[in-house]
Amino acid sequence: MGKIIALVNQKGGVGKTTSSINLAASLGFLKRKVLLVDLDPQGNATTGVGVDKADAEYSVYELLGDRATINQAIIKTKFRNLYIIPATVRLAGIEFEFMERKYQDSNFNSGGQLKKYLSQVKDEFDFIIIDCPPSLGILTKNALVASDSVIIPVQCEFFALEGIMQLLNNIMMAQKSLNPKLEIEGVLLTMLSRTNLGLEVVEDIKSYFKEKVYDTIIPRLVKISEAPGYGKPIIAYDPQCRGTQAYLNLAKEVLERNGN
Repeated sequence: MGKIIALVNQKGGVGKTTSSINLAASLGFLKRKVLLVDLDPQGNATTGVGVDKADAEYSVYELLGDRATINQAIIKTKFRNLYIIPATVRLAGIEFEFMERKYQDSNFNSGGQLKKYLSQVKDEFDFIIIDCPPSLGILTKNALVASDSVIIPVQCEFFALEGIMQLLNNIMMAQKSLNPKLEIEGVLLTMLSRTNLGLEVVEDIKSYFKEKVYDTIIPRLVKISEAPGYGKPIIAYDPQCRGTQAYLNLAKEVLERNGN
């Protein structure tokens, strides 16, 4: 039985997509079979693992719209044990499409579309990692309904906790009304610069979330930012980089917390 983990934060620029790509690739490197689901209309996770969106006959948009099967939508990447359901800009229109379908069919469950399909392949993967868009709309709702747990990436900056309460409230609402089994897998500190402010933020977040915070902190490194532009996770772009070791350590923590 695989585990579905969504990386969620309504703020942009917190390292969510970068961490989705690199956590998925690192778990694959550690001999786990991983499916990465790109649920962001920008499709950055798709290009970040070397998949050309123009070549994708089927994407998560067709899947959610019931125009493709889950097996048609899954693409094997060139990286070890890593598969992806890609996203294209077409996904930006899914909310309006769902509204129209709901109008035509009052029984249509717009928040349960992703779960309907991922449940069909959950047993085929050790982990399914969902990269959510930087919003709390229908796509993120689909991720929260489909997932077993969430990882919250938090940037080590002054406004780090701003908006986190809203996100936690939404997660609790999802637990109550949509997915009672949803848990917080962990809080991931990202983009750490070794400044006094950055270190203060680390302590603030650890005091707030306590044992939920991963020991691994992702540093702010040029190499990590460069890698997606070459269509590679950091482990393939620069195996000796500190960022590679950080994401491998994160993957090991995720495995440890899940009894592996």
